[in-house]
Amino acid sequence: VQLQASGGGLVQAGGSLRLSCAASGLTFSRYAMGWFRQAPGKEREFVAAISRTGGSTDYADSAKGRFTTSRNNTKNTVVLQMNSLKPEDTAVYYCAADPDTRIVRRGVKFYDYWGQGTVVTVSS
Repeated sequence: VQLQASGGGLVQAGGSLRLSCAASGLTFSRYAMGWFRQAPGKEREFVAAISRTGGSTDYADSAKGRFTTSRNNTKNTVVLQMNSLKPEDTAVYYCAADPDTRIVRRGVKFYDYWGQGTVVTVSS
């Protein structure tokens, strides 16, 4: 299984970035997908998740109204659109796959597969 995250970079506060995650080696449509981030010296935290069909999403309070996640089960990809970025959004962002297909979950422990991370830096 491979999850390849991309799209990170350096952006000014108020700007936007679009992260993508390409999955291979798994039946993508059977997995809920999540986005997490980890800032230096901090624990990995939940950002957003989307159900296997895309019909249900969940966002951390810090992401609501600014971030949107979507997926394409034909292309085996999941996207995190991030708008109105703030310096506190600076972190390594990870995509992850959760085999429980009933609900979307926030806990790191529920996700079996992880991408390598993509760095997002927001300057003030």
